[in-house]
Amino acid sequence: MEHMHEGHDQHHQGHEGAGAATGKVSWAMAARATLHCLTGCAIGEVLGMVIGTALGWGNVPTMVLAIVLAFFFGYALTLRGILAAGVGLRTAVRVALAADTLSIAVMELIDNGVIALWPGAMDAHLSDPTFWIVLAIALAAAFVITTPVNKWMIGRGKGHAVVHQYHH
Repeated sequence: MEHMHEGHDQHHQGHEGAGAATGKVSWAMAARATLHCLTGCAIGEVLGMVIGTALGWGNVPTMVLAIVLAFFFGYALTLRGILAAGVGLRTAVRVALAADTLSIAVMELIDNGVIALWPGAMDAHLSDPTFWIVLAIALAAAFVITTPVNKWMIGRGKGHAVVHQYHH
């Protein structure tokens, strides 16, 4: 846990020292922000697919539920940290929306695009190894493509740079 705290301190110092004009953001900083986003997205995706499959829903409603839950859990993880810093709910919601919307949207576009375009992936059941393999590949692709987006946003004082103003 100390290592994570150390990384967080470096992440926070990077925001204080860099400023929006210089845009000096490490790839590690961007990767941590993306991994945070990926965690919420993965929870929502899997939960949405499990619920949709359990209810016997078709591909489209299941995917819509998975996307809605991915946004929900992505925002919820960010909100948890901001609220823990003693910020009011209204401000915390605004910060979470500002910090995560583009990141989650890009991640969901890539993730669901891979699943939709992969032959047979949309029809794979939860018990089918294809489902889990394609989901892992889709999430990995989303991580790789979203990390530069987060690096760019943090370098301009947006995205997770906004969240770290509330960490002390």
